[in-house]
Amino acid sequence: MHVTFLVPGNIRHNSGGNVFNARLTEGLKALGVEVDVVPVDGSWPDASAKERRRLGGLLGAWKPTAEVPPGTVTLVDGLIACGAPDEIEYAAAAGQRTWVLLHMPSPSHPDAEKRSLRAAAGVICTSSSAAAHVSDKYGLSGKVALPGTDAAPLAAGSEPPHIIAVAALLPNKDQLLIVTALALLQDLAWSASLVGTDDADPAYAELVRSAIASQGMEDRVRTTGELAGTSLADEWNRADLSLLVSKAESFGLVVTESLAHGIPVIVRQGTGAVDALGMGSSSPDARVGEESARLAEAAALPGAAVGLAGPESDRPDVLAAVIRAWLSDAALRAEWRMAAVAARDRLPGWDVTALTVLEILTASSTASGSATATAAAAPPEEMPTAGGASSAQ
Repeated sequence: MHVTFLVPGNIRHNSGGNVFNARLTEGLKALGVEVDVVPVDGSWPDASAKERRRLGGLLGAWKPTAEVPPGTVTLVDGLIACGAPDEIEYAAAAGQRTWVLLHMPSPSHPDAEKRSLRAAAGVICTSSSAAAHVSDKYGLSGKVALPGTDAAPLAAGSEPPHIIAVAALLPNKDQLLIVTALALLQDLAWSASLVGTDDADPAYAELVRSAIASQGMEDRVRTTGELAGTSLADEWNRADLSLLVSKAESFGLVVTESLAHGIPVIVRQGTGAVDALGMGSSSPDARVGEESARLAEAAALPGAAVGLAGPESDRPDVLAAVIRAWLSDAALRAEWRMAAVAARDRLPGWDVTALTVLEILTASSTASGSATATAAAAPPEEMPTAGGASSAQ
């Protein structure tokens, strides 16, 4: 099989999507798949007409008589696909087999997303929440290939406890909520690091730094910028608790990365990060209450999922209450730590992710070949149109 993998050229920081794409590529190559990774320039999903035309050329959209070699598949990152519905539809009409890899739904481009996903040969979702979105909104059956996790050494932790939030400084990741919540806990002993690039949205990063300074917490909360190698490993090693309170999250690779280090995690209820937290649970049906008073129900999970929606859309007091309970209750800290350590053996590797994707694409290729042979033998009036075939899921 030959896969042409089109990835966004405008996302240069260490995002979950970039990590998934890179590790998937490595895994497919290890399985003997020929993969060509093509970064596509453009401010995706809001690319210019020129950038979309170039994408159309990469998809083979302008070649209506093109013959598609057997076993050839184009896989397009959802950030690109949801910004180019015309090109995805033209490629389908030209007989190209274009699959969309959907990391996160695109609430800002729902109509374009709908058209692109319906025109694609198929949709691979990187979380069950994304697959549910595709099903609920568009009536499509998205295949699921969950992210893998690399094995990691157990974190040693710190005294006093060290809290870590690994994410680019962006409004969706809501580091301002974290800072405001931590400001309510200055009577307790702790330290914290916000680990992630401050280049993706410099204005928001400055707001975060200003909030830390205004609360007089410069000696307790550190913004590190994007880290890698030994520097990042050192941050993981000293951490006792991880936070991912994104307003929207399809999965949240940092959750399983935290668990791989034996570090419990607090996530926002109602996001895909809850699914990631559940991967480390001994009980697939484990659920956590929205308020800190119900934290006892979290014993089966290596952390907690907390409801942060309120009249002002954010509730730093709720997040602060959960962190306070963890800081103040040695037994709860021990329970979460033990659950996180136990979770390490239940996390799938990236080899599982790559094999899942390969099986999806291989099954599709076989089915496509059978359908093509049937169509060739059918009377003209029974032959499916390219557009009709492309929209079948």
